[in-house]
Amino acid sequence: MTHDADVVVAGGGPVGLMLACELALAEVSVIVLERLTEVDTKIKAGAINTPTAEALYRRGLLPGLAEVQREAFEKFGSFVRQRQAAGASGLPRAPKFAGHFAGIMLRGDLLDEADPEFDGPGPAGEVGLVPQEALERLLAARGAELGVDLRRGVPLTGFDAGADGVVVHTSEGALRTGWLVGCDGGRSTVRRLAGFPFPGTAPEITGHQAMVEMTGAEQLGAGWNWTATGTYAHGPMPGRILTVEFDGPPADREAPVTAEELERALRKVSGVDAVRVHEVHTATRFTDNARQVPDYRAGRVLLAGDAAHVHAPFGGQGLNLGIGDAMNLGWKLAATVRGWAPEGLLDTYTAERHPIGAWVLDWTRAQVALMRPEAHAQALRDVIAELAGTTAATTFFVKKISGVQQRYDLPGDHPLTGRSAPDLELSDGSRLADHLRGGQGLLLDLADDAEVRGRATGYGDRLTVLTAGCPARPDLAGLLVRPDGCTAWAVGTTGHPGARGELAAALRQWFGVPAGAAV
Repeated sequence: MTHDADVVVAGGGPVGLMLACELALAEVSVIVLERLTEVDTKIKAGAINTPTAEALYRRGLLPGLAEVQREAFEKFGSFVRQRQAAGASGLPRAPKFAGHFAGIMLRGDLLDEADPEFDGPGPAGEVGLVPQEALERLLAARGAELGVDLRRGVPLTGFDAGADGVVVHTSEGALRTGWLVGCDGGRSTVRRLAGFPFPGTAPEITGHQAMVEMTGAEQLGAGWNWTATGTYAHGPMPGRILTVEFDGPPADREAPVTAEELERALRKVSGVDAVRVHEVHTATRFTDNARQVPDYRAGRVLLAGDAAHVHAPFGGQGLNLGIGDAMNLGWKLAATVRGWAPEGLLDTYTAERHPIGAWVLDWTRAQVALMRPEAHAQALRDVIAELAGTTAATTFFVKKISGVQQRYDLPGDHPLTGRSAPDLELSDGSRLADHLRGGQGLLLDLADDAEVRGRATGYGDRLTVLTAGCPARPDLAGLLVRPDGCTAWAVGTTGHPGARGELAAALRQWFGVPAGAAV
């Protein structure tokens, strides 16, 4: 089959754009189909976690993220000043970003930052407050630089998948491609047409999130609040509200969200009858439907992001989970297209990402259970809130929410194996992330070991080999880092005799057969 592109991605949100950028970086041709004609401005996730920040940092996007965060903090300051001017009590103090669990705020001053699992992200660890819309704009600009063919206003309408490719049907005609990836959201057309099973739990709540103009807001509590009729949040941006009602899912998820609907929900869950919503800038309606496909691949059709898993949006885990999917899939699919992928590489996408997705579903289910406006949930919420007031519990929750505990089950005994590679500061003045910008893997020789470097012979088109010192980590002698930033092999300065043999196995497992070698 002659292809119009190596890969077609359905969905031009952050997940689809991140995947497209990864493919284009590997010189794989990609077309992104997006039904919307402009960037989606609806209010969605408001923050990114550490793995997402690391992924973007490793591709050179940290300055843009830092600027977005600076603007977000300015809006937070504006929210505090508005409440002060209105004479509101209980004003929040601008906190160190730490997150929340079921609306129970986690105090940054209680966090044990000396915990070794926080040691590694480097400058990426300073970025978190990045709204989804801003991230989508950054990725769209990056995709344009890389030559991604983004076709806005062109939805996928169907496809025919065969053994050697996929014919994708669109509103502008058919496209022929080697692979189709559905990044088209929770109501994914690709998932439905491909027949992926989607088991899980049914929705119980109706939620709203919006940016509005309103009066009477000074009587609302700042931050998260629980009442006998539901849960609501006010801030941290001027006009930002969130409501959760526990009397079933919305009757119509697709209907426009009106000022009247938001006002009714806010009055119901807050008990503040004086609040009036006059104008809606942006609003979404959500629920806690929690489902996940058992396998993220069906032949030449794959899923990523909300197309593969849906859940309640609390904590913004969905955006981060999707970006992680894109990073994991991108280089593996590119290697498959380019012909050097070892056998079974693409199947490791589901094997590695499905367990993390399943954890997120349970994490959000637990939060919904804690938010319920009934006595048993309130009692449990009080217990969790008391625990969250300790350093140990705050550190536990933040490690989970931030993603620093994420690990893939890879061969090897070194504690770094399977984890995100630490952003080492090297003796030549560079950092490890600087050597991942091109999307290749990295073999870092920290002990000037010619035998280690020799193992990488024949991988020059897939792997950067660098010899440098790292004074801050004298215990490390070498690292093999996959293109997605995962440590595939590590050895200490007192490494065991078989470590170099394990390096050879890891190279073949993740980077295939070296050029010139027998298959």
